[in-house]
Amino acid sequence: MSAYATQRHSPASFSSPASTTLFRRLTWEGTVPLEIRVDSKELPANSNRGLEVYFIQAARVTYLPLLIPEIKRFLLDVVFDEDAARLLKEEDWWFESEEGNLLKWHWPVGLIYDNHTTLLSSQSGASSSAKSAAAVPLRLILHLASPPTDKLLLSPSAESCKQAFMGQLKEADFIRWGNTKRMTGLRKQEQDGIWEGIKEHNFDDYWRVASKVTPTTTPGRPSSPPVQSATSTLHARPPSADPQGAPDRDGAYVVRSVPVRLYLPEGPVIQDLAPPLLEDGSPNTLSDFLSLHLPLLFPAPSSSTQAPRNLAYALIQGVLAPPEAELAWLGACMSGADGWVNICIGLLREPGGR
Repeated sequence: MSAYATQRHSPASFSSPASTTLFRRLTWEGTVPLEIRVDSKELPANSNRGLEVYFIQAARVTYLPLLIPEIKRFLLDVVFDEDAARLLKEEDWWFESEEGNLLKWHWPVGLIYDNHTTLLSSQSGASSSAKSAAAVPLRLILHLASPPTDKLLLSPSAESCKQAFMGQLKEADFIRWGNTKRMTGLRKQEQDGIWEGIKEHNFDDYWRVASKVTPTTTPGRPSSPPVQSATSTLHARPPSADPQGAPDRDGAYVVRSVPVRLYLPEGPVIQDLAPPLLEDGSPNTLSDFLSLHLPLLFPAPSSSTQAPRNLAYALIQGVLAPPEAELAWLGACMSGADGWVNICIGLLREPGGR
């Protein structure tokens, strides 16, 4: 998939269910390279210290706790002896970056990678894009003992990860529709099936259930009907609030808001309502959203002849997102498995921008 496909084609050309599925699959199949090294101070005696590094091409939609079984098999086969293997306790394993930053196990691996990429580029004053970091492994340190429970909040187990994931899905469901009826309307077997799709990295199994919660098509243009502002519709019931809600005349569900989060380098996570359409009925674009929430980094166009220069760039699923990308399209095609469009912001240091 071209990172700039939306620059060359009208978003309306991507509004069919087939094209939405295509982009969802491309997003789902995204991977990132990881280099995982066991902390040398915690390696048991008689370990093979020449092979304590494990490389993996991890799915963007997976989570660190779900990688532990594969990493453990490698360590047991190659690094540890039998005595050391008997003493291993997976519940004590935790990760930090090579720079010493504790990694958030409840974040998708792709988000961890993108956030780390933008952080490093901002600190080093690197190039105006993340292209220089493409295919560079994220170096992680695996600790085998003494987890910092005060900072991890919960044990980074697969079950805790599942609970955190389901919580994110429900929150995204509320942001999108104004209630959680679509999620709570799923049977337990279906909710478990969503998580199994993540664990097994099975696109079809995951979307077989997730499609009941998220829009099935992206909004077409220019006939999409205008909606009220996000403030006035905060408690409004959208036409498709019920699980069997009817689509609008374009075949797209009218969502109240797109679940979007902004991740700043070493800064807070910004979350706010992101309606798919502006008050005048025009599509709400990435540029509109960034100019509203980060006006110093993404100045809004003015009446002057020279367009203002952005001081930052936006990275979504490892893609340098074009400013004219519509939030509704991003929400339908490039959201994570938890339903959120995660936008990592990197600072530009080069004159002239990207």
